[in-house]
Amino acid sequence: MGDAASALREAALILAEVSDSPRLDAELLMAHALQMERSELLLKLPELKALAEFSTLIERRQQSEPIAHIIGKKEFWGLDFQVTPDVLIPRPDSELLIEEAVRIFASAHPYRIVDLGTGSGALLLATLHEFPEAKGLGMDASAAALQIAHNNADALGLADRAKFLLLDWTLRDWTGSLGSGFDLILANPPYVATRARLSADVANFEPHQALFAGEQGLDDYRIIIPALEKLLSPTGTALLEIGFDQANPVSEIAIKSGYHVELKQDLGSNDRLLVLRR
Repeated sequence: MGDAASALREAALILAEVSDSPRLDAELLMAHALQMERSELLLKLPELKALAEFSTLIERRQQSEPIAHIIGKKEFWGLDFQVTPDVLIPRPDSELLIEEAVRIFASAHPYRIVDLGTGSGALLLATLHEFPEAKGLGMDASAAALQIAHNNADALGLADRAKFLLLDWTLRDWTGSLGSGFDLILANPPYVATRARLSADVANFEPHQALFAGEQGLDDYRIIIPALEKLLSPTGTALLEIGFDQANPVSEIAIKSGYHVELKQDLGSNDRLLVLRR
């Protein structure tokens, strides 16, 4: 294919039609093809040759397949997580939940954490990484997702502190299987309205059961929030990720359930997180 630098330039031009970060995408795919880190790629770029596999990876990205699926991993909170089409790809916006947990528990660390709809385990495992004395439980209705979460816990050396449970919160009395007295509850539930338009890389490649939540995108909040009473310790905190336009309706659900609500915004100044306390 010739030298890597030229191949990268050509690939970036091609990917500009489908990506907001074509050069970065090309670099990540080149590094994956050459089995090295991106930092090493950039350092050694003048002396590297492109592999034929690189063209195949670029073709996959041209079809809007997410970079994380192509290379099989995604960085979140400085940690690498395995991802597949069975789980949502961890987003930078979701790191706000970890930031807030670190702020809230700066002086008194949580000991029991539960992640509702854990998927890849990113939220739970990143939080356990920050609080080495804590133990966590991640629940999900997808057995395939839980296998990915198990893999990530093993890879990050957190398997001894992270347990996972196959459980569907649409079932009656689902909270009984989790226990009670959690200091911290994390949840990034499905919150996309059924008829919402999504980008091709999300709509065509990520699990719909982890995205859509009824006509208004509120169905799962209506289940989860009233159930928090059975899970949360008297002094505990629940952190719920929300869609950018859902602060008011989700806050109303929480207030009617007896919670004090605090709204937090992400780096893009979008409403992103509700902090719930009794």
